Amino acid sequence: MDTISVVVSGVMGKMGRQVLSAVTEAPDTKPIGAVDKFAGDLDYIDLPDGSGQIPITSSIDDVIGGANVVIDFSSPEGAINAIRSGSANGVNVVIGTTGIDEKIISEAESVTSKTNTGIVIAPNFAMGAVLMMYLVEKSSKFFDFVDLTEAHHEAKIDSPSGTAIAIANSMIKGKPEGFESTISESEPIKGARGAFHKGVNIHSARMPGKVAYHEAVFGALGQTLKITHESINRESFMPGVLMATRYVMSRSGLTLGLEKIMGLE
Repeated sequence: MDTISVVVSGVMGKMGRQVLSAVTEAPDTKPIGAVDKFAGDLDYIDLPDGSGQIPITSSIDDVIGGANVVIDFSSPEGAINAIRSGSANGVNVVIGTTGIDEKIISEAESVTSKTNTGIVIAPNFAMGAVLMMYLVEKSSKFFDFVDLTEAHHEAKIDSPSGTAIAIANSMIKGKPEGFESTISESEPIKGARGAFHKGVNIHSARMPGKVAYHEAVFGALGQTLKITHESINRESFMPGVLMATRYVMSRSGLTLGLEKIMGLE
């Protein structure tokens, strides 16, 4: 089995550190460099298992030589740098950064078609969360009302989460005519019904003790259906990250989400 050489972007963040551990421990992946905007000039960091050191820098171009895949959990700016540098150097990219917009997706699609590299962009790498998106899409056509609640740690920068938006979009895909949503006659505290996205009310909570929690509640006459997923630690994302890393080595073009990789499409 060939070893996949990996650069971890956003390595000083919580997810980045977890990715570095996963890549170090997996038998078919090897970290060769690390990137973080807080890293400064070229330096070295210890690998989590004590097996050695790899270079770390604030510029991805300093460490991308010899890489097969860049795994990015940094920021939208870091993600676009990974996409541009990866494509310029013939390196595949796996993006798990939150807040990826249509502009970044469009550029990723453009560069892959020109360079024959592979890029995976996914709002969530927990396979249970991806299965939740699949299940809500299948369930939506049978219900007219739905609320979606998501809860994350207090330091998460965006609300609602990218996963919550992806879940809501899966609901709309399953029920393109849209859901019903009542408007309260009185709203003493504005925003109590949450954000409104194409008939789906989305409620966001931010607090210590949470990693990632999503709950969809469908309502119909005399019944409700709840579909829930919770990641209790960041290790839950690593099997999906490694799955995408192996997949992108043999597939050029842009892949959005883990659905195709997991065989759900």
